[in-house]
Amino acid sequence: MPAPEFINPSDDQIRAILSTPATVAVVGCSDRPVRDSFGIAKLLRQKGFRVIPVNPTLSAGALIEALGERCYPDLLSIPDPIEMVDVFRQPGHLPEIVDQAIRKGARILWCQLGVVNLEAAHTAQAAGMTVVMDRCPAIEYRRLFG
Repeated sequence: MPAPEFINPSDDQIRAILSTPATVAVVGCSDRPVRDSFGIAKLLRQKGFRVIPVNPTLSAGALIEALGERCYPDLLSIPDPIEMVDVFRQPGHLPEIVDQAIRKGARILWCQLGVVNLEAAHTAQAAGMTVVMDRCPAIEYRRLFG
């Protein structure tokens, strides 16, 4: 049986997510300023979010200067609660990321442009998470807030 169709949250719901600063883990966050993951992490921080970078290939201190937080190898290594998980990984990694996000008690899963995995999205929704998929926070900020 095919997975049911996925529908992103309404503009009002996305506006509420982006206007309510929370702790967000950026999975796949790069330490290179030219990468979108770095730029989005900086944008979210400027908007008042606490941004925790997640990247197993970076040292713990790689992003302290840029983001004010140490880097963790995975979501389960983060000692603090996380409200939102922003994913910059290939879609095939989403099932594991969703599993960890559920175990951490995250309420929101945000999958960047091109990061689409319907099965993982439905798993997250079934666990009570709000899922935004194939969208970019920077584009949504411009579109919804001008």
